[in-house]
Amino acid sequence: MLYFAYNANIDPNRIETIAPGADFEFIAHLPEWKMEFTILNGAGGLPNVRPLAGNTVWGAIFSVPKPDLAAIDEQEAAEGRIRTNTQAMDRQGRRHDVITHVSQSEPEAELHPEKPYLKLMVQGGRHWDLPMGWVASLEEHL
Repeated sequence: MLYFAYNANIDPNRIETIAPGADFEFIAHLPEWKMEFTILNGAGGLPNVRPLAGNTVWGAIFSVPKPDLAAIDEQEAAEGRIRTNTQAMDRQGRRHDVITHVSQSEPEAELHPEKPYLKLMVQGGRHWDLPMGWVASLEEHL
């Protein structure tokens, strides 16, 4: 299965801990999707994505064995997200069927991102060489 990580799971140390069998494949984006920090979590907000024209969400694609995917599902559920199927586009414009995780609850108003969580997203974005504009937009919240 191909898993699209856009949240803290993009950090190589975190994904290794949750899903040791996950292998990085390539970076990609969800065209016509938007990321917002709308999941209330103690000291701030956690990210969620939703379809919205005119937006793009960048992330990393991992191939994940089924047992590790169950561990990712469990961790994502603890943060208020469930598995969904969608398509991601790689840098060459090819589409790939992927799974990612989204919140099904009514979103809170846009929240300030939880800083330690956001730092993992920035570290992962830098590690996998996501577009600098994307990483910079995350860093603006630190």
